[in-house]
Amino acid sequence: MEKQMMLKPRLSEKTYGMSVAGNVFVFEVPGDANKHTVARAVAAQFSVTVIDVNIVNVKSKAKRTVRKGGRPTAGKRSDIKKAYVALKQGDTLSFFDVEEEAKPAKADKKAAKKAEKETK
Repeated sequence: MEKQMMLKPRLSEKTYGMSVAGNVFVFEVPGDANKHTVARAVAAQFSVTVIDVNIVNVKSKAKRTVRKGGRPTAGKRSDIKKAYVALKQGDTLSFFDVEEEAKPAKADKKAAKKAEKETK
């Protein structure tokens, strides 16, 4: 059952920093998930070794919007459950992998032009 658990990665600057610094990845998980089921689901879906799992319940916030004509309406955001999953050193997930571009940097272009002028 754990392999079919919906794991939605949270992709932000903060979670990128956590993945680089501490090999910790953040997922949104269903409300009925617990640490054991999340650990088994991540291990099964991504073939990695899970060291630790911490779970946080983020409560909903009341939000107000204004309709056409200036009439306010009340609403609220959804509750979210986040799982912070620490992986074994050396294991990684490919959410934040950056492909290197083959373009040379501007400084390299300027240095090449300068070298060409000096040789002429």
